[in-house]
Amino acid sequence: MAEVEEKIKDVHLAEELSSRYLSYAMSTIVSRSLPDVRDGLKPVHRRLLYAMRQLHLDPKSGFKKCARVVGDVIGKYHPHGDSAVYGAMCRLAQDFSVRYPLVDGQGNFGNIDGDNPAAMRYTEARLTEFAIALMEGLNENAVDFRETYDGEEEEPVVMPGMVPNLLCNGSSGIAVGMATNIPPHNLSEICDALLYMIEKPDCEIEPLVRKIKGPDFPTGGIIIDSFSSILDTYTQGKGTFRIRAKWEKEELTHGQYQIIIKEIPYQVVKSKLIERIASLLQDKKLPMLDDIRDESTHDIRIVLIPKNRTVDANLLMEHLFKQTELESRFNMNMNVLDSDGVPRVLSIKEVLREFLNHRINVLERRAQYRLDKINNRLEILSGYLIAYLNLDEIIRIIREEENSKAVMMQEFSLTENQAEAILNMKLRSLRKLEEVEIKREYDELSAEKGELEALLSDESKRWEAIGGEIKLIREKFGKKTALGRRRTDFAEVTEEIDVPLEVFVEKEPITVILSQKGWIRCIKGHSDLNDDFKFKDDDALQIAIHAQTTDKIILFDTSGKFFNISANEIPSGRGFGQPLRLMVDLSNNDNICEMFVFEPKTSYLVASNTGKGFLVDENHLIAQTRNGRKIMNVADGEQAVMCRKVTGDSVAIVGENRKLLIFKVEEIPSMARGRGVALQKYKDGNMSDIQIFNAADGFTYARSGGIKVETDLMTWLGHRAQVGKLVPFGFPKNNKFMGK
Repeated sequence: MAEVEEKIKDVHLAEELSSRYLSYAMSTIVSRSLPDVRDGLKPVHRRLLYAMRQLHLDPKSGFKKCARVVGDVIGKYHPHGDSAVYGAMCRLAQDFSVRYPLVDGQGNFGNIDGDNPAAMRYTEARLTEFAIALMEGLNENAVDFRETYDGEEEEPVVMPGMVPNLLCNGSSGIAVGMATNIPPHNLSEICDALLYMIEKPDCEIEPLVRKIKGPDFPTGGIIIDSFSSILDTYTQGKGTFRIRAKWEKEELTHGQYQIIIKEIPYQVVKSKLIERIASLLQDKKLPMLDDIRDESTHDIRIVLIPKNRTVDANLLMEHLFKQTELESRFNMNMNVLDSDGVPRVLSIKEVLREFLNHRINVLERRAQYRLDKINNRLEILSGYLIAYLNLDEIIRIIREEENSKAVMMQEFSLTENQAEAILNMKLRSLRKLEEVEIKREYDELSAEKGELEALLSDESKRWEAIGGEIKLIREKFGKKTALGRRRTDFAEVTEEIDVPLEVFVEKEPITVILSQKGWIRCIKGHSDLNDDFKFKDDDALQIAIHAQTTDKIILFDTSGKFFNISANEIPSGRGFGQPLRLMVDLSNNDNICEMFVFEPKTSYLVASNTGKGFLVDENHLIAQTRNGRKIMNVADGEQAVMCRKVTGDSVAIVGENRKLLIFKVEEIPSMARGRGVALQKYKDGNMSDIQIFNAADGFTYARSGGIKVETDLMTWLGHRAQVGKLVPFGFPKNNKFMGK
């Protein structure tokens, strides 16, 4: 017990948790999720390629079972699950996932429909030429090696990276507190940018982006962003690319036509895309589309058949782009580990600079490695030449002397390596021809030594050599090859085609009904809003409005949020409809207080029960998601209760204290979001109702015998935030202008 007690330490829990979580986070960031800027690889990919190299799976050799490769990887280098390693390996072989595959697969490695690869015992693989170029110089001390997890093997810290793999193949990953998402690019264009940087090291980013142009996705498609947007994305290291499917109109007989989709956006699963379009068809949300067929083989061919030949193909496709993944967005985040192993978001220029610095370092290390080898060989060759000049004496020493090695070293001033090489020389090498060959080799190596020494001493020559390597890579994998041709095109969309909903939804009058319990439904036609609508036993009518199936319905809740739903999506029929909370994310503690049809170029007055309010433009009413759009901030115990369309120049507001105040609309500020300003001052109670009207016409209120129009406003006329005067005789007792 005493020994155990000695090992117990008092620590602060917060500090210990912080320390351990930070260790876990850094491990995830560095060892799993973020690629190295120099070779563009994560540890699992680097270990996969190195293990395949050790198995001699080069492009000219035969294939080996993937299970053999995965076994070597997890046994020697990467102590993780086999399914994760095999999944990473399969992705490197998928020509629809990576722009320049690093693994040449044989068998089922999955497809663009989202089907999984076959089990690793059935598939085979070897390296591609691109992967070989990525590892060129690995045996020439080009990079550092470190011990594997068990200390039995060694693995490279980074690949020599003759090809700019990070930008060519891209990368994606989610770490702890950060993520990366880098699109693939065209190697030939990256090489052009690298050569430009070598020529002009202090260049701006713009000429580099003009060389690179933009991503080059393996699945093709069309990027529809402007150059300025692309430039900004590459400058910041973050941004979005919009990609659309590539399509064409195929003419048929009798004036008919069909649309052929030839390429789809990157990372879109074809089968799910077709299911989505088919689902829209089934739900009758694409009335101008008659059918969809998948005629794809290795190449994508999705056939869209319009309802009739009068349908505008561009209009139909524009609607599909908005409704489906035929248009998608790639969110670029160039977050990588820099050459010091620090995670950073880099601009395109910084990424290219890091790659060039890495190549210079590799070049210097390879040149020094070769120079050391040459010096060692020249030492041996000079020893051989001494031996040939003194052959008889050498033979005598070897035959007669006990310590022949020491004697030779003393007599002919030989180094230990030279003496050892002479002693190990075979008798057949004593021919005259060998002496000539040695002299020739000595001269050649001496010349190469001079070139290497000149290279290492002259920075300009090193950059010239790097430029030569880049040109060779561009020639080997450039646009003239089937692999290197650009696949993704550019088409700047100056202005989007506005697709009216009426084109795709039949315009019909409906009555939208919202119950007090939050059930919503619609019935065909414009029914009397005072009809006795049927509800569940414990439910009743809250709001009923007239609309068209092509309208957008706006809802305002007590928390100050606006929601919007399409009228054609509201369930219809004889039932009670469906809960509104299935259509929008309305909080359990909030309720809908207003419902109306959206009208463009309109302003609205929003107000809380405490008499606070402000004007809001119609553009701020539209919510992009089910979560709604927060417009009015309410304090504890306060609720948003009204949203009135601005239809006049004056506001009439009445409180629970039966005080009425009239003031000009222009006194109320316009805001995008806030709590608002005081509309009327109350000593006791809250606001009851608001009416917006034209001062020349007067305000109206319900009274016995009909509607009363009050045009004499002087009694109640004032300014915003005043108390007001008592309501006129006969004003409804519930303090509502219309009595309900």
